[in-house]
Amino acid sequence: MAIPLLLLPGLLCDARLWRDTMPALAGLAAPVVADLSLDDSMRAIAARAIAAMPAGRFAVAGLSMGGYAALEVWRQARGRVAGLALLDTSARPDAPEATQRRKDLLALAGRGNFRGVTPRLLPSLIHPSRLGTPLADEVMAMAERLGPDAFLRQQTAIMGRADSRPDLPAIAVPTLVAVGAEDVLTPPALHEEMAAAIPGAVLERFAGSGHLPTMEVPEAAGAAMRGWLMRL
Repeated sequence: MAIPLLLLPGLLCDARLWRDTMPALAGLAAPVVADLSLDDSMRAIAARAIAAMPAGRFAVAGLSMGGYAALEVWRQARGRVAGLALLDTSARPDAPEATQRRKDLLALAGRGNFRGVTPRLLPSLIHPSRLGTPLADEVMAMAERLGPDAFLRQQTAIMGRADSRPDLPAIAVPTLVAVGAEDVLTPPALHEEMAAAIPGAVLERFAGSGHLPTMEVPEAAGAAMRGWLMRL
């Protein structure tokens, strides 16, 4: 029987983030993609996502901001979480300089200067080989679909998130920690840190991928997620 799978997108991402991994999960998972754009705290985001799941146990996968939310889902519903997948994310809170960058972006958006994901920002999200491709256009289109109000709420939630590092040794379910080998936003070292702290975690690196491997290298990302689900 397929396990319910809660999929948590990243900042300014929607269900498109996960679309191309779905074939690999067929027969193993019954996916539910949460909307992370409606609340301005990680606690509220996680609570809303949990409420969308059927009764009983479920698996959770989150990418980037979705990874922060996945760890909060585990804190709130650890008795129901059967497995955890943390992709291109971090257990650390924001460094002060990162918080300041977010505040600067919020100020711009608040003055009506929301730009979503622009070509200038794409090199921090996807591998250089994919710049100027239809996939890059799809990343920008996701951000436009979410829009400035969601951006404000999501950035506020990210800045207020907990430091999850103290919780990692208590995670006692099959856990996948995965990252694009060329991710410059949440580089592999952060994932090595998480995998070392979570008992029995499996660490995967996706060659030729930046911050969005489920879109950039969906076959590899899907295969890693399938292997994880088979451990549940």
